[in-house]
Amino acid sequence: MRISIRLKWTALISVVILMAYIFVGVLAMRTVQSVASVNEIHSFTTKLVIGGIVVFILGVVLTFYAVTLVLNDLRKINKTIDDLNKKPDSDSRIKLRKRNDEIYDLTVNINKMLDRMQAYTNQQKEFVEDVSHELRTPVAVLEGHLSMLQRWGKDDPEVLNDSINSSLQELKRMQSLIQEMLDLTRVEQIDSAYLEQTTEVKPLFTQVYNDFKMLHPDFVINFDDDIREGSEVKIYRNHLEQVLVILLDNAFKYSADRKEINLAASTNSALLEVVVQDYGLGIAKNDLKRIFNRFYRVDKARSRKRGGNGLGLSIAKRLIEIYQGSLEVESVVGSGTVFKIELPLVQEVPEEEQTEKETAENNNETVAKK
Repeated sequence: MRISIRLKWTALISVVILMAYIFVGVLAMRTVQSVASVNEIHSFTTKLVIGGIVVFILGVVLTFYAVTLVLNDLRKINKTIDDLNKKPDSDSRIKLRKRNDEIYDLTVNINKMLDRMQAYTNQQKEFVEDVSHELRTPVAVLEGHLSMLQRWGKDDPEVLNDSINSSLQELKRMQSLIQEMLDLTRVEQIDSAYLEQTTEVKPLFTQVYNDFKMLHPDFVINFDDDIREGSEVKIYRNHLEQVLVILLDNAFKYSADRKEINLAASTNSALLEVVVQDYGLGIAKNDLKRIFNRFYRVDKARSRKRGGNGLGLSIAKRLIEIYQGSLEVESVVGSGTVFKIELPLVQEVPEEEQTEKETAENNNETVAKK
């Protein structure tokens, strides 16, 4: 048999109040008996009993009222969760009057959790829809070419050659898309061991700069290197290189007539700051907020010709955020785009502290050996 929590707490608190009253009453009665007459004792006992009844009734009423207020709030929370269980994509949220107590804090945290869950659910739905959409086109193209070859095209050498070339091109695009989706999945499941890795900045940037200079001899690549020797950032080397490659690759892809790229990197006391700038097509203001979304492309037809799947910037953004950094973008249509990265540097330990630390470690080792 289920007993309401309201009755449980009302009964419990009321009994505690009654027991406390009886305890105080017994002590008072003993004191009165030692100094008062029989009539006074009788009168005091009557008042004590009446007072006990009044206190008990008031305790029951006030406790019932207080528990009811709390349960009403919990009932609202429960109703909202029931609504979400019935309709997971509902935007229902717990609505309580703002006040400074634990129940309100709980509802705020639950609402935040629901917002994050809904955002995650929407993201997953969009991801599945986008993957389906992106794969539908190459699969349809392959099916069309194979059907044509099966019917009559295999007997025409020119048609056969064109169909094979087109099919291979679509297969390469599917391969690229699948690889990028795997990269994105790996980003979401980075091993915690990578989060403790550090990378020396200067050699990595020099290597990436030289690689792209060799790959794009027709471009002018300006490298403004203001990196302090020995500076390190707390990020796995391959992940930082991957972010740089994504941003530079985008800069080359979307450059128009002016074949010039600027890469700048500098360090201050706390941060590594990186700027990748191109003078290409630019991005419209309405698109800037969405370019880091999965599969989002400003111009899908133009992006497809350049080999883009709309996942690179999502991967770069997520990688930088995982390592407590930031990735921002500024752009003007027709003038180009600037991507800015900030990553925290590994703070150098002062020489005196390092010496003290090494001395302490040596002492500990000596004690351990003894």
